Amino acid sequence: MPGAVAVRAGPGPARRPTVAAVVVLQGLLAGLSLIVVIGAQNAFVLRQGLRGEHVGWVVSLCAAADAMLITAGTAGLGALVGDHPSTLAVARYGGAALLLWLGAGATRRALRPAGLDPAGAAPSSLRAVLATTLALTFLNPHVYLDTVLLLGALAAQHGPERWWFATGAALASAAWFAGLGFGAARLRPLLARPAAWRVLDAGVALVMLGFAARLLVVPLA
Repeated sequence: MPGAVAVRAGPGPARRPTVAAVVVLQGLLAGLSLIVVIGAQNAFVLRQGLRGEHVGWVVSLCAAADAMLITAGTAGLGALVGDHPSTLAVARYGGAALLLWLGAGATRRALRPAGLDPAGAAPSSLRAVLATTLALTFLNPHVYLDTVLLLGALAAQHGPERWWFATGAALASAAWFAGLGFGAARLRPLLARPAAWRVLDAGVALVMLGFAARLLVVPLA
């Protein structure tokens, strides 16, 4: 039609939800790839889930801490921390000391039959459990490497969409810890036997001591 002006559909608001969903999915997959490993924090969450002790608090605290660190990394803290390696060095040796102490405790539990039954064991106070959860989170330099540095750098690659990436990574953390903590209840019948609980505590001890040795021997990169 003469005089008609052709209007071309360009990238606009209608396209943004699709882009956001893709970036959220990328953040989700990146978060899971870093979080779903056998580590000291995960071992502690699993053990609390098996004991049925302050599980909601532990899961919420771990998820909130990861979300906070991912947010900090996305906001640019990763570059700042990367320029000051002494910050991670402090967490490195403090985390190694904590893991050695927890690993020794798990070893004692595995060797003493009287302390193997999760139902019969003396309950830990909420304050003690939360303090251990915080220590395992913030005294572990690998947490900063994964959440602040690595996820922060990956998020920065998405420019203005970086907060969608951070959202996906935080959702991955929350889903993993919830599944680990609350899903552990399904294993209680199996671990009702002292021998099975002994194997679990022995595994926890190996994880704790192994990560402590790695922190002391392998330099942070």
